[in-house]
Amino acid sequence: MMLRGLMLSWERGPGRRLLSSVFSSETILPPNLILPPDLKDGPGKPQRPPVDLSQPILRTCKVSVPAHLSPKPVWLESLKNPDDQQLGLVHLHPDVFTVPPRIDILHQVVTWQKNFKRISYAKVKTRAEVRGGGKKPWRQKGSGRSRQGSIRSPLWRGGGIAHGPRGPTSYYYMLPMKMRVLGLKIALSMKLAQEDLHIIDSLDIPTQDPQFLTDLLKYRHWGESVLIVDVDENLPEDIMIATVHLKTINLIPAVGLNVYSMLKHQTVVLTVAAVDFLEEKLLWHDSRYASLYPYRLPYSDFP
Repeated sequence: MMLRGLMLSWERGPGRRLLSSVFSSETILPPNLILPPDLKDGPGKPQRPPVDLSQPILRTCKVSVPAHLSPKPVWLESLKNPDDQQLGLVHLHPDVFTVPPRIDILHQVVTWQKNFKRISYAKVKTRAEVRGGGKKPWRQKGSGRSRQGSIRSPLWRGGGIAHGPRGPTSYYYMLPMKMRVLGLKIALSMKLAQEDLHIIDSLDIPTQDPQFLTDLLKYRHWGESVLIVDVDENLPEDIMIATVHLKTINLIPAVGLNVYSMLKHQTVVLTVAAVDFLEEKLLWHDSRYASLYPYRLPYSDFP
């Protein structure tokens, strides 16, 4: 009864009025919070135009979509003109671009990418490698001091180190293939959900001037860093020359796309050919027979 009386008094008191005033406000942000004007995800970021399903579909999923799912329609854009943002619609496979988010999977994949090539060269000397210490410092008994056999013992200052690092030490380990594939799917899905994934028709640009790409990114509000992915390793000469000295725009082939690179860049731009390549490679792992055909064996049906 006492607890119920306290709850009723709180609901009728100033605490209830303060709580109702907080939740009845139109904005979730506190009124004294000052946001920088160039914040990418702030209130000033323009929203992507809604998808008009009446527009022509320029690309469909080459891999069959399950009956209980539907492809994800997104706009097809172009780099030739800053205003070419609604050329048509492309369908993305739901098993690649609408996967539920798993932050733990992303953390494991990023940790693996940082550590599987890491080598620690830290190395300390043991008591057998430290210079000197061949003679017993004093006799065993009668001096009133503790018994010692060498001045290079780990107990002595300047002596050897016990159980220290003995480099080079490799931190190499390999994640399961299914976890790496799932990490790529989750990263692509999260970028698309946050409106930071864009599909373009090709990498053709009208000029080799780097300022054109810089102005294009600013006009479309693609953020400070952009990762452009194409299926062909031999990229067009114009965009290669335009991005060679730009540190915020990076080009990468689709075969080298990884989770760490996608999370490090604010916006990911995929060509239509790269989308076809990623869907074919990633969806193939959903139907492979790992128990009958281990990963260590070569695959004859690899796409």
